[in-house]
Amino acid sequence: MADQDSEEFYSRLKEQLTDSTTWPSDYLYKFIVLSNKEKIERIHTIFDNTGAVIQLKKSKNGKYTSVSIMVNLSGPDEVIAKYKEVGAIEGVISL
Repeated sequence: MADQDSEEFYSRLKEQLTDSTTWPSDYLYKFIVLSNKEKIERIHTIFDNTGAVIQLKKSKNGKYTSVSIMVNLSGPDEVIAKYKEVGAIEGVISL
């Protein structure tokens, strides 16, 4: 994703989150990643000490892992910061 595209995406996301949610609030992240232990551990690390509930589910053939993370956050900026941190891990798809 090009920087300009991602900035536009995050700008729209912030607007939607501001309009639709009363903060602080629980937020559900969903990511798809190749079933690579190191990448999954890096996602876990990003959400360490946040009280996040993380669920992993492997695809039928085990090649991919779905990572669902429910976490209470203070506002849209915090939501976007976590997306950017996880987005820095190569091969992670945000849903």
